[in-house]
Amino acid sequence: MQSRRIGDVQVSAIGLGGMPMSIEGRPDEERSIRTIHAALDAGVTLIDTADAYHIHADEVGHNESLIARALASYGGDTSGVLVATKGGHLRPGDGSWTLDGSPAHLFEACEASLKRLGVDAIGLYQFHRPDPKVPYADSVGAIRDLLDAGKIRMAGISNANPAQIREANEILGGRLVSVQNQFSPSFLSSGPELTLCDELGIAFLPWSPLGGIGRTDQLGGSFATVAERYGVSPQRVCLAWHLSKSPVVIPIPGASRPESIQDSAQADTLTLTADDLALLP
Repeated sequence: MQSRRIGDVQVSAIGLGGMPMSIEGRPDEERSIRTIHAALDAGVTLIDTADAYHIHADEVGHNESLIARALASYGGDTSGVLVATKGGHLRPGDGSWTLDGSPAHLFEACEASLKRLGVDAIGLYQFHRPDPKVPYADSVGAIRDLLDAGKIRMAGISNANPAQIREANEILGGRLVSVQNQFSPSFLSSGPELTLCDELGIAFLPWSPLGGIGRTDQLGGSFATVAERYGVSPQRVCLAWHLSKSPVVIPIPGASRPESIQDSAQADTLTLTADDLALLP
């Protein structure tokens, strides 16, 4: 698979989003492990997770632990796999998502993620979502302190606007390596953030790049038309569309079936023409 850059690390052009394997509607663990192994077999070297990817209050970090088990049981070399996790979101167990961007929480969350992932330093740690109760500078300052302490190797942010991207990069002393925002054909409002990341050379990681859980089959219309031209799935066309936006874009489609990530991983081999792109958003 082609590679793209996050900081000073080369990763696969298509990543794997782990969330569907741990939240509501998740498959059994055996299928999830097979899905992660299928991603690795296909050349995926970026896996995205978060401590908040779980259902019940007593299983914080379910997805991180799952990924750690999958990597440990994989028969091949996983030394080149970058696991990116996040802190700052919480799930109290009632189906809701809450926020805690306080430095104290982020320090505690990072330590817990380190233990679940079984690593000395987290490859990429991202502030999950701004907390209106906490000054943004304080939250990002905690990420900076984790970076300076060697607890994390690279720092990123998620769900940020352009002003927050610039502020975070300044607080981090120019060491912001990634921005993870929602972006898809049905959610184009993060276009300014993508443009800024392209300008600054910061990796842009679209979450829900296919439209979100349960919505990937809604990629009809122009995506289906282009897909028919090449005899591939509309989902693969959509990921190729993402890659065409900028060399800093690294989509992280979520998957819970081996077949899904195997199809997604082939998007980097599909080169869309100017005529194709003219049909797409």
